[in-house]
Amino acid sequence: MFGLFKKKDPLEKLQDKYRKLLAESHTLSQRDRRAGDEKMAEAEEVAKEIDRLKSEGA
Repeated sequence: MFGLFKKKDPLEKLQDKYRKLLAESHTLSQRDRRAGDEKMAEAEEVAKEIDRLKSEGA
């Protein structure tokens, strides 16, 4: 079924989480700058984890 039940690897999961956090941060920043900044900080932590996983894989 063309990858219907294919499991995502940890890197793909983190990249999805990063994209969602960035989108949420953008939405929140339009109403509440502090909440948007907090989401951005969470996204940066996920980005660091992505970089760490990529460097381990290389």
